Amino acid sequence: MTQVLKARAGKITEEMEAVALYEQVDVEFVRKGVAEGRIVIPRNINRKSFRYCGIGEGMRVKVNALIGTSSNRDDMALEARKLQAAQDAGCDTFMDLSTGSGIDAMRKQTLELANVAVGCTTIYQAGQEAIEKYGSVVEMRTKDILDNIEKQAAEGIDFMAIHCAFNNSVLNVMQKTGRVTWVVSRGGAFITGWMLHNKKENPLFEHYDRILEILKAYDVTLSLGDAIRPGATADSLDGAQIQGLLVQGDLAKRAQAAGVQVMVEGPGHVPLNHVEATMKLQKRLCNNAPYFILGTLATDVAPGYDNITGAIGGAFAGACGADFLCYLTPAEHLGLPLEEDVRTGVITTRIAAQIADVARGHKQAMARENEMARARVAMDIDRQIKAALAPDKLIAAKEKGCGQHLCAACGKDCAVQEAARYFGIA
Repeated sequence: MTQVLKARAGKITEEMEAVALYEQVDVEFVRKGVAEGRIVIPRNINRKSFRYCGIGEGMRVKVNALIGTSSNRDDMALEARKLQAAQDAGCDTFMDLSTGSGIDAMRKQTLELANVAVGCTTIYQAGQEAIEKYGSVVEMRTKDILDNIEKQAAEGIDFMAIHCAFNNSVLNVMQKTGRVTWVVSRGGAFITGWMLHNKKENPLFEHYDRILEILKAYDVTLSLGDAIRPGATADSLDGAQIQGLLVQGDLAKRAQAAGVQVMVEGPGHVPLNHVEATMKLQKRLCNNAPYFILGTLATDVAPGYDNITGAIGGAFAGACGADFLCYLTPAEHLGLPLEEDVRTGVITTRIAAQIADVARGHKQAMARENEMARARVAMDIDRQIKAALAPDKLIAAKEKGCGQHLCAACGKDCAVQEAARYFGIA
């Protein structure tokens, strides 16, 4: 029985209890949110226990990291180090997006090393195997696609990005209206090529009910993949994106009705003036399912700094209702990330999540802000370190002896201490 069905039956699970404790909310709030589809707790029934996280309404904004081999860099040992770097930096989940030579072995390694929920994009393996077996992605067989989903579910994957919401109606709109970047999703490109070559409906859309059966059997959380997310700010909120969101909304409701946990993936490259409208549309159309956003990138012209542009867009999106931020690293649009890129990406995105949580009035986030402010006034270095999202720079400064309260800008003329003396608290 899935988390959703247990919640609807009034049952409290260990996952719900763990999430309630972490979020410092009543467990009944979590149970009700899961029952109504406003909260998901990714956890495959075949996974060992790990650090569970709740994603959705009333939860803190969560952060996802990415790892994975490719034809350009097929190094499982490196990916293991990146996985550890992501966990050490505080990610809540990560996805294995491997397309290298040993996808099954890589997935096994990831599931063994992970202490957080693990996701994947299922079409990647089906596409790579089609190239090996038949010579091209467009020769994928429907049975092979579905078999891959079932295999990955049986092995323990907790959430899956599946591009079910890309169908002929969406493709037709995109062909009519045109785009600057067309399709930037790798999974979306696989499906687009397959549909155009075979002149058929997307098999992931056509066989959606079968996919729900598989996911329900293992309590895998469905992440409705955004195959046509805007890859440039110029494409944001165009006809194709809106049509895709309408399809996502219908499929999200069908998943919820079937007792399958579901969240919705979203853009992408979004100018700040489009962010609020995008978030409200998703929540309205998708029955308040949690929103998993890929960025968002607020500008296209900062290669090498997309962790920053993504954090700017992600913070605003989180403040407007996004529940789950997929990180961006400094290597985005440049190349494949290394360990330090992963670490930087997670920390930058955690900062965005904290900013969003403060804007949403989350009690724990506000308490952390207040604790840091009071620690600074008190010149308590250890309290500052404890309150910091990423305390490494504070610790390094303390070890270098950079002043009693780690601020060398004003020295004896510190404004905070001067005011504190006036108010008789120093």
